[in-house]
Amino acid sequence: MESMTVVLYPSPGIGHLVSMVELGKLIHTHHPLFSILILITPAPFENGSTDKYIKTVSATIPSIMFHHLPTIAIPPDLSSDFVALNFAIPQLYNPIFHNTLVAISEKSTIKAVILDFFTNAAFQVAKSLQLPTYYFYTGGASGLCVFLYMPTINNITSDSIKDQNIYFDIPGVPPIHSSHFPAAVVDKKGKAYQNFINTARNMAKSSGIIANTFVGFEERAVASLRDGKCISDGPTPPIYFIGPLIAGGNHVDPSENECLKWLNSQPSKSVVFLCFGSLGVFKKEQLKEIAIGLERSKQRFLWVVRDPPPDASKELDLDDILPEGFLSRTADKGLVIKNWAPQPVILGHESVGGFVSHCGWNSVLEAVAAGVPMVAWPLYAEQNMNRVYLVEEMKVALAVDMSSDGFVTATAVEEKVKELMEGEEGRVVREQILEMSERAKAATEDDGSSRVEFFKLTNSWTAL
Repeated sequence: MESMTVVLYPSPGIGHLVSMVELGKLIHTHHPLFSILILITPAPFENGSTDKYIKTVSATIPSIMFHHLPTIAIPPDLSSDFVALNFAIPQLYNPIFHNTLVAISEKSTIKAVILDFFTNAAFQVAKSLQLPTYYFYTGGASGLCVFLYMPTINNITSDSIKDQNIYFDIPGVPPIHSSHFPAAVVDKKGKAYQNFINTARNMAKSSGIIANTFVGFEERAVASLRDGKCISDGPTPPIYFIGPLIAGGNHVDPSENECLKWLNSQPSKSVVFLCFGSLGVFKKEQLKEIAIGLERSKQRFLWVVRDPPPDASKELDLDDILPEGFLSRTADKGLVIKNWAPQPVILGHESVGGFVSHCGWNSVLEAVAAGVPMVAWPLYAEQNMNRVYLVEEMKVALAVDMSSDGFVTATAVEEKVKELMEGEEGRVVREQILEMSERAKAATEDDGSSRVEFFKLTNSWTAL
């Protein structure tokens, strides 16, 4: 029998990598004859958590293979902008990527190459080798509507988005204000902007787009994508909604983990969980406002705190960061953890009834799967747009009040946490997310929408 390989080429950032690995696991589970090969480029940023994660996956699922591409010299004049750098590194690796695909092809039939949008530079290489080439969009259908519509916005507006104080009407999503677009796409002269436009155009020409969401969660966005409304200058490729793809439960021993032991002693649905992702770092002033708001709210809470800048490189005690006496005053109601907690397990715990989140898509899906309503507190990238979808369209979150520079007062924290856990608006959100949680479970059943979509995708590979 011929050897068959699916090549996955993620961005090395942990949020993108985890989703791509989950896709690899899903393919391997249902098609064990496919070899799953994940290409890893050296990250242009600190990635200790990535290295640890790869070692863990390799040890537990040896059938998923990671191929580390060799380190190459990075030109000193390459942009230091985080987003531009993420696009530029794969461009430098194209000759190596080409040789890697050729070497794989000599031993196995490559059934699909699946790119992250940051590895867009590899699209031309894969197509030149006449390989079926897909994009895995790690966000949801609503975000994909905006992404694919960006070339249209580029064509119909001469000004940069940042210079327009308007709402954009984009098929499939609520109106999006110019201030809610990611910083990387608001300046036509910016280094990252053209990369995003080129990526959207390549996605439209690809063999298909895979999205980490499910039909029942984003019905209007899915319909707009399927009707071809988001790509105005040509056909829309097949789009497969196969989520939620969520990392497993971190293999945490509930009897050993401090968070879980504490949660075991709390009443059902009584705890609000605050966690802001791997890059969610606040200044001391903001941390103190959160602390004051939580204390005033009188809600039970579990809060993950990272060291604030400019001290993030050195370990600080919680007493150095938080208001004097806060930990002792709230000891009967709250627990504060430094740096990391097993988020999927915590969200799935019976005691957790609310989640204050940065609106990263992986965290959103984990909350939806667990049926935990959210307070939306976006920080960067596409998270401001995610808040719009979650609050206005899916109605599974409440928006925290923020100043124009993103600052949130203690009063805003207090009011929104209380509303989520006890209020009438919160009740509507709590009921809605339980419905979405049931839909998520149904989507991933054997005959559910996400499984049907997944097999449409992979059956096209087996038929080749």
